[in-house]
Amino acid sequence: MNTQSNAPHRSYNFCAGPATMPTEVLAQAQAEMLDWHGSGMSIMEMSHRSQDYVAVAERAEQKLRDLMQIPDDYKVLFLQGGASLQFSAIPLNLLMGGTGDYLTTGAWSSKALKEAKRYQVLGLGQVNEVASGLAGNFTEVPNPKDWRVSEGAKYFHYCANETIHGVQIHTAPDVDAPLVADMSSCILSAPIDVSKFGMIYAGAQKNIGPAGLVIVIIHESLLGQASQWCPTLLNYQHLAEKKSMSNTPATYSWYLAGLVFEWLEAQGGVESISKVNQRKAQLLYEAIDNSDFYQNPVAQPYRSIMNVPFTLADASLDKKFLELSQQAGLLNLKGHRDVGGMRASIYNAVSMEAVEALVAFMQEFEKTQS
Repeated sequence: MNTQSNAPHRSYNFCAGPATMPTEVLAQAQAEMLDWHGSGMSIMEMSHRSQDYVAVAERAEQKLRDLMQIPDDYKVLFLQGGASLQFSAIPLNLLMGGTGDYLTTGAWSSKALKEAKRYQVLGLGQVNEVASGLAGNFTEVPNPKDWRVSEGAKYFHYCANETIHGVQIHTAPDVDAPLVADMSSCILSAPIDVSKFGMIYAGAQKNIGPAGLVIVIIHESLLGQASQWCPTLLNYQHLAEKKSMSNTPATYSWYLAGLVFEWLEAQGGVESISKVNQRKAQLLYEAIDNSDFYQNPVAQPYRSIMNVPFTLADASLDKKFLELSQQAGLLNLKGHRDVGGMRASIYNAVSMEAVEALVAFMQEFEKTQS
């Protein structure tokens, strides 16, 4: 006898990126897909230089400025290539024969450092690793007292939230050099003071929208310093002058980002969503900490509120956990290949309901497998 309900089964996506998007945004995009605002065409078919699309782009930028309270002396760029391309763009624009300081706290900041060292070899400047969390398997942030900060550094680069290892730096480092922060997996998740940063960059596919877009927020004082070897389409001064439209931008991703900004505004803005994010993270971490069956390896002061890795006491149960969680509609919980285990990414668009469903599953799985 088939006892299954005919009601549609609700699934929750915990993917680290491309990540879940607000249902309301997807529904609006669906409704506008074939005919955007009576234009007779989809917005993805529209010229990026048309009056209609320029208005969409400008509105998206203004919404982001409002949400993050971005000062007027910062440029906001909507670019292509993802955050990883900025690993090259940053030294090409900012190194200027000086020293770039890098703090490595996980996989992404390590990749940024490795890329920057390519330009050191070419003689464009020096790259200094101020500290590394590698010895502790990237489970905490090195003590600032032990950082080997360069005098007169051109910039200080760090990753605010390490998506793979689940390590987050919750307070901007206190250094003299301009801060350059990779916020790909934590942008818009909590209020920040943009004026403390020289540059913020973030891939869109976690908290902003679909893949194919990267946001760069850069202070005007850091423009116009690019190396002669810097490609035109990586030159922040050029990109700012062209308003991110030196070539055809990722128009549909830009449009969807604007819809996400409007959705976030409707939730009460960044301060409001931050409170929800804190409650989601607290619920999940408590479920892990109150169990001998699950473990999170990250030191508590540096735990991410966006990416929560965890392991099972018996790793032989990993496959079963993933199979049953998939059947329960809890998607993409497999940990990154570099660290194994599980990972739940609980970005802005992941609801409290989703986290509650995950915690309930984890508790039931522990009960049946212990």
